Amino acid sequence: MQNPSRPPRTVVVTGATRGIGRSIAERFVAAGDRVATLSRGSDVPDGVLAVPGDVTDSAAVDAGFTAIEEQLGPVDVLVANAGITRDGLLMRMSDADFDAVIDVNLAGAFRCARRASKGMIKQRSGRIVLISSVVGLFGGPGQVNYAASKAGLVGVARSITRELGGRGITANVVAPGYIRTAMTDELSETLQKTARASIPAGRFAEPEEVAGVVEFLAGPDAAYITGAVIPVDGGLGMGH
Repeated sequence: MQNPSRPPRTVVVTGATRGIGRSIAERFVAAGDRVATLSRGSDVPDGVLAVPGDVTDSAAVDAGFTAIEEQLGPVDVLVANAGITRDGLLMRMSDADFDAVIDVNLAGAFRCARRASKGMIKQRSGRIVLISSVVGLFGGPGQVNYAASKAGLVGVARSITRELGGRGITANVVAPGYIRTAMTDELSETLQKTARASIPAGRFAEPEEVAGVVEFLAGPDAAYITGAVIPVDGGLGMGH
């Protein structure tokens, strides 16, 4: 539902074609914002501008943001959500699988934040939200690469906060736990039952529940929240 209390903003959401990213993009569209994504595919939510882009390529990120700025105006909000997994046990994990996950999940977020910050510094305002994971703080067997990439986002957000906090720019991390997406739906019923048993809330979250937290962090009521890690995990990672 469109929010009459604030003007529309230009929002970039990476990884908006499915799962959590798609829900986040749809949430901002519903609020009346101008929403865009860097995409290698065309399956984006209604109302979202898709521009060609690959977060592992700095030149492509720059070109994508330039195209978005030309069509929608200066970027007010960045949600860095694009992510991949290449799970494997430590002893068997290849350099290629480690590097690929770091390049998309961590370096990709850095490239987008670096490019988005240029306009935000000029405007002296901006919101950067990095989508991490409970695994980044909690760890996960077979996920050294993924956990490292998601933990690294905390350092990115807090360093951006130290650098740009005085310019009206906030940088926060959202750390989802088990979210009901196509990925979790593919888990066996036994694995799903075991996972639910480990969550104090006793259930998986809906993607919309993550999107609501992201929208809040990007809004005026969160102007004094920065460098924070907000878990959306039903209590799974308490204290981490």
